[in-house]
Amino acid sequence: MKSEQTLAAPAVPASSLLDRYFSITARGSTLRQEVIAGLTTFLAMVYSVIVVPNMLGAAGFDPGAVFVATCLIASFGSLLMGLWANLPMAIGCAISLTAFTAFSMVLGQGISIPVTLGAIFLMGVVFTLVSVTGVRQWVLTNLPKGIAHGTGIGIGLFLLLIATNSVHLIVANDTGLPVKLGDIHSLPVLATVIGLAATIGLERRGVPGGILLVIIALSVFGLAFDPSVTYQGLFALPDLMSDKSLIGQLDIMGALNPVVLPIVLALVMTAIFDATGTIRAVAGQAELLDEKDNIVGGGKALTSDSVSSIFAGTVGGAPAAVYIESAAGTAAGGKTGLTATIVGVLFLLMVFLAPLSYLVPAYATAPALMYVGLLMLSNVTKLNFDDKVDAMAGLTCAVFIILSCNIVTGIMLGFVTLVIGRLASGEWRALKPGVLAITIGLVVFYMGGWAI
Repeated sequence: MKSEQTLAAPAVPASSLLDRYFSITARGSTLRQEVIAGLTTFLAMVYSVIVVPNMLGAAGFDPGAVFVATCLIASFGSLLMGLWANLPMAIGCAISLTAFTAFSMVLGQGISIPVTLGAIFLMGVVFTLVSVTGVRQWVLTNLPKGIAHGTGIGIGLFLLLIATNSVHLIVANDTGLPVKLGDIHSLPVLATVIGLAATIGLERRGVPGGILLVIIALSVFGLAFDPSVTYQGLFALPDLMSDKSLIGQLDIMGALNPVVLPIVLALVMTAIFDATGTIRAVAGQAELLDEKDNIVGGGKALTSDSVSSIFAGTVGGAPAAVYIESAAGTAAGGKTGLTATIVGVLFLLMVFLAPLSYLVPAYATAPALMYVGLLMLSNVTKLNFDDKVDAMAGLTCAVFIILSCNIVTGIMLGFVTLVIGRLASGEWRALKPGVLAITIGLVVFYMGGWAI
């Protein structure tokens, strides 16, 4: 965060309980920055309470019950990350794994909803064991620097694609190349482009909460001039005890069926590299890496992430993961768990304020995600081109994350490029046993047809 913002914001008294608990001053942040970052992250990911119920609803889940579950999962995971791990990363239902749950598991393979929830619960249990036993930390430790930075670059590009596609600035192409420019005259596209430019300008001036101000301004604009943005009320009491509720409806024994277990393992393998790569990238964005390039409090972050999937299966939602959109909050100055805690509290309130989610159109948050994506491209300067194999493996990882729209695919191809590149260049002595083990594991995972 720029020094101008830090100077403009009132500092938390060093003796305050809040400052000591979250290490706000120690990490170079302020209470104001953390609050703004929390609001920014929440607004950047609140779309999930609409998208996740729609996707699972198409597979036969009750949308109302999924809405409640989505809010509870985001609240639980973000509070755990904030209050326990003390990191500015928000957790919610992973969109990619939500799509896999709805369209592959339930609709594609005909797995019942209770068994699907049981599979998500088991995935969370195995994922947590992998985290607490240090396997995930081992993966992070053996993540070559080029691929680590390449993951950040790739996720930045991925954010740009997600944001531009959400407002139809970039759309699918029927012929020729996969994508093309959307309708440049449409209101969402114009609002997004103007919002991005305004965000860049405000951040350059060091205006406190510039990203959040643009989100709010575009939401107000939408309410005033966009017929699709309407006020649908303020309060809606959720029905937690109805017959349609998914809380506690999981079938764990059914998920232990030999037909379902490979799916559980595929979910775990995907989550290990997808979520771990995201956590590493967001931590780097927030400058929360130690002198050894390890995440500050990384063990707790990884466990918070995995435990949230256990909770997801219990309350009836999709597998959970750290949201890439957390980078919007870190770009707004979030450096401590107070950012994630604020997100968690807001999602808990969202259970009762469901109608308000429709007041934040996609073009209000798209500029923030695009700005963060552009910021994350600065990771390219961290690549060491004196070690060309490592640097090129990182770029391979980055490029294929965006080309395949899959973080794990990019990481896998990055590892393969690194190993074969080292062998071909005669630098095989630079290969660590851990790097070889991860590469073999990823190749087997993909060649065996288990990749999601």
